[in-house]
Amino acid sequence: MKPTLFGYGLTTKAIAKKLGGECIFFDDKRKELFIDKDGNKIYPSKDFNPNKSSLEVTTPSLKPNNPLIKNAKNLISEYDFFAKEMPFSIWISGTNGKTTTTQMLGKLLEKRGGVTGGNIGTPLANLDPNAPIWILESSSFTLHHTNIATPNIYLLLPITPDHIDWHGSSEEYEKAKLKPLQKMREGELALIPKGLNLPKSDAYIVEYDSIEFLEEYFSIDSSKIKFKSAFLQDAILALAVTKVLFDEVDYDTINSFKLDNHRQEEIRDIKNRLWVNDSKATNLDATIQAIKGYSDRFIRLIIGGDDKGADLTPLFKLFTKSNIKLYTIGSNSKKLANLADRYRIAYTPCNTLDNAVKTISLEMSKDDVALLSPASASYDQFKSYKHRGDEFIKFVREIEE
Repeated sequence: MKPTLFGYGLTTKAIAKKLGGECIFFDDKRKELFIDKDGNKIYPSKDFNPNKSSLEVTTPSLKPNNPLIKNAKNLISEYDFFAKEMPFSIWISGTNGKTTTTQMLGKLLEKRGGVTGGNIGTPLANLDPNAPIWILESSSFTLHHTNIATPNIYLLLPITPDHIDWHGSSEEYEKAKLKPLQKMREGELALIPKGLNLPKSDAYIVEYDSIEFLEEYFSIDSSKIKFKSAFLQDAILALAVTKVLFDEVDYDTINSFKLDNHRQEEIRDIKNRLWVNDSKATNLDATIQAIKGYSDRFIRLIIGGDDKGADLTPLFKLFTKSNIKLYTIGSNSKKLANLADRYRIAYTPCNTLDNAVKTISLEMSKDDVALLSPASASYDQFKSYKHRGDEFIKFVREIEE
């Protein structure tokens, strides 16, 4: 039986391909019936009749208040659809760092046949069902919609309010992040940040609050790891999993890992001044980590975009203790200006990224750091955070003597 698929996206198209095509989709962007090359029929969402569907699988991004989600009677997630064939699985979630941690753990477990997927960009339909371990980056959207599948190890990185426009409140966001605990079984492990409202669970839960705690608990020596700040914690959490599974701490392999572009990517301009592309910092916690990582310099911070309704107050409280000036861009510029005035933080309204780079270049000394860490999504002015980061690098390269 082929399920009804909600949303004509990466996840659902991969499912349809695995099932041989000729599936039924409903998509909010369609105005009329469309049949693709694989014989899939994509209907407008308004045409969905729940009485004619016995199973629905949704793309993760559809909000709980979407009419398709609200009207569905047999809704499951991508994870639920593959629950029966899912091998030993490690789910990784959190507000920031889950992609990096998933990649790090994937590198550590590659020699043991582990494969990575999920929100990292590879749908579960494209993963090898015969692989001994699936390492899955798990978004709060996916976790919200998942009610059947469960991880064998759940690794939750620190969380701060995010995607409030999707979940409706920070409480619902936290609830989604903790949802996997509810169905985990005795003997399964969960690493969870301290201070969260944990649901009842049969899993063995280790609550952590610092890198020092993780080092001691799992016998890991951070001095042997090349990464710093948030990336050091990501590496230690990845190593903690291999320590539990195989009593192994492979410093050589973790140190050979290369960070993705747009994550505190350092570049130099023609005057040898330091600029940092942290465009992937789409929420306040990522920006907080970046600020802490460069706290030994005067920071010229480019900030702004679509903050998705997040409370940025904690970030501005940090600014009061930092040697910093802000250069605001994007759709939340007025909100940022109001916060800067309230907390007496120096700032210059720049509106656009190119103007911010030009303004900073005129003011910047050789010992400063110019940091693009927007604490906001990019879609108000760019195609993606990668597009924003690429444009930033281009503008820096165009600086003249």
